[in-house]
Amino acid sequence: MWFSFWRSKDRFSLDQLRYLADQLTKVQIVNEVNKDFVIEALRSIAELVTYGDQHDPTFFEFFMEKQVVGDFVRILKLSRTISIPLQLLQTVSIMIQNLQSEHAIYYMFSNEHMNYLITYSFDFRNEELLSYYISFLRAIGGKLNKNTISLLVKTRNDEVVSFPLYVEAIRFAFHEESMIRAAVRAVTLNVYHVGDDSVNRYITSEPHTDYFSNLVSFFRKQCMDLNRLISETLKNPGPDSNSTVTTAVDEIEDNLYYFSDIISAGIPDVERLITDSILMLLIFPVLLPSLRTVADNDMQSGVVTSLYLLCCILRIVKIKDLANTIVAALYYPLESFTKCSGGQVNGYIPDHGFTSKSDGIDNDNLAENSAKCLVVNVPCSSSSSDCHPQSITILNNGSSSNVALREVLLEYVTGGADVQVLGSLSVLATLLQTKELDESMLDGLGILPQRKQQKKLLLQALVGEASGEEQLFSSESSLTRDGIACGLDVYLNKIKEQYGVSFQPSNVVSSPRVPRFQVLDALVSLFCRSNISAETLWDGGWLLRQLLPYSESEFNNHHLELLKISYENSASALEKEVRGFWPDLLITVLCDEWRKCKRAMESSSPPKEPKCMLFPPRMFFSEEDIPEGSSFTAGERMHELVKVFVLLHQLQIFTHGRALPDQPLIYHPCDHRTNSRAHTSGLAAVPKPGTEMNLELLSRGAKSAIFAF
Repeated sequence: MWFSFWRSKDRFSLDQLRYLADQLTKVQIVNEVNKDFVIEALRSIAELVTYGDQHDPTFFEFFMEKQVVGDFVRILKLSRTISIPLQLLQTVSIMIQNLQSEHAIYYMFSNEHMNYLITYSFDFRNEELLSYYISFLRAIGGKLNKNTISLLVKTRNDEVVSFPLYVEAIRFAFHEESMIRAAVRAVTLNVYHVGDDSVNRYITSEPHTDYFSNLVSFFRKQCMDLNRLISETLKNPGPDSNSTVTTAVDEIEDNLYYFSDIISAGIPDVERLITDSILMLLIFPVLLPSLRTVADNDMQSGVVTSLYLLCCILRIVKIKDLANTIVAALYYPLESFTKCSGGQVNGYIPDHGFTSKSDGIDNDNLAENSAKCLVVNVPCSSSSSDCHPQSITILNNGSSSNVALREVLLEYVTGGADVQVLGSLSVLATLLQTKELDESMLDGLGILPQRKQQKKLLLQALVGEASGEEQLFSSESSLTRDGIACGLDVYLNKIKEQYGVSFQPSNVVSSPRVPRFQVLDALVSLFCRSNISAETLWDGGWLLRQLLPYSESEFNNHHLELLKISYENSASALEKEVRGFWPDLLITVLCDEWRKCKRAMESSSPPKEPKCMLFPPRMFFSEEDIPEGSSFTAGERMHELVKVFVLLHQLQIFTHGRALPDQPLIYHPCDHRTNSRAHTSGLAAVPKPGTEMNLELLSRGAKSAIFAF
């Protein structure tokens, strides 16, 4: 009988389909003798049904009439060899993926045949079989809509009581193979985005809600692994270290984008479940406690990893309650979450190894600012007659558990290592760009851009909430202060009542201007530091320009003096490069970096992505850092000094209220371009062989160009 299968027939004909179906019904046992025929029959039927769906509807009518899918299930039950389930899953997957007729899909999903295959006890110890099974689930998920999903669920009193596709898919959500995890996520997203209310109630009921907390727990483990990897990379860097970290970072971000895709389905209960899980399993017990500064040695991977993860969560997972709760948590002292991390959270014991040893806090500022605290002086507006200067002190010793987390971030800016500075700036920049945050929360942190402040006050004045003059010209607006406190109190109470953080938040906004001047003072202090990379300083410059895009009015005399000192010191350091390895390229690099810095400061996003903090640059702060005789390394250092000088020079122009020119003014206005250093040194034209050059005058020309810059 089996050899008759190979007789010559028109391959794509109804007769061929009829013949194959008839032969399949005669199979009563599947063994080594006939398995090849059965496999070929299954494969050929899939081809013919797919062909008929697109060219001749009688093919699928016959397929339904003979209930061939029922024969598929019968063959699976008879099978004693692994090759039959493999081919059967592939056959059904191909048919579901390629059938275009809705009528055909409805038939395939009806009669419980798909649910039987979904719940069949396959031997998943065979990796190839598991791969085919997951592809089968994904094929079904790709055809889900409000009509087809009802064929795959069981209901009682209009409520879903069973959904095998979803339940079986999430069994493999945390499989070690990334391709399987990706396929499962595709299935779940298809389910969430159908928008069926009864299905949504099913997936947000017990025990199915565990999936979302398990997702966050799995993500938390990945965060722990990333931290350990970064810690090991800092201790023992290797040739493949960056690529290994990049792979881990990509997986972290893929998980967060999956959270984002789930949220975009618009299921309120799912959004709440994910928010609570992220806060209770990751933010409160792990990330926030890891921000503590423990001066021990040169490792602080826990802090850097935490800052990076906070940026990623805020940037990718766009949940309003999540973003605002994280900001409200920054008002709490570190002790609140350090003690929270010491216990169990929903039965999950945190990994105390997340935070590694930390850097010593560096207070090496160019300015004469040896005090171990940052004092913020808040000037009063001239329009307020009974106003007195206010000040707030930020201790530069983050080991104190009473310091609010928002002040810890500023401590890193003023005294942390380069990666900690970049991490803190990235968090502040991410918060500033997070649209889900209430403006009152940004104002409370001191990072609401000036233009948004003015817009908010103008709108309040226009709608009659307060006197326009009082709002727009008073430095101390009680309405602004009350607005900040009101918005903040909602989330502070939520942290206390819903998440069980019992500590009192420290330094809740007493004046709307205090946190703003804290940030401003921290940024000015940053520009006075000599051991920070130019790229990190550029991020600080970008943040400053976002806060004060049009006006220099919020700078006080102390700020201006510090910036001037820093600028002059930078110019002096750059002057030494005239006698270095690359004096002939100095002016060219200055002009090039001027344009780049101007573009970076005026960009809508920071110069560096948050992930850059995981790959600290090599920096050269002094001549001792340069290997003897290395012109390439000297060139890198010269380039670094130029970038710092250009930033500080542009800040000088900005703080004096002048517009930045597109091109730097290299020459003094009274000088003529022909009065170049070449002309001064006796080179009126292209030098001829044997011409004697005055190198001293050439050096003077480069030096004067720097100070005329």
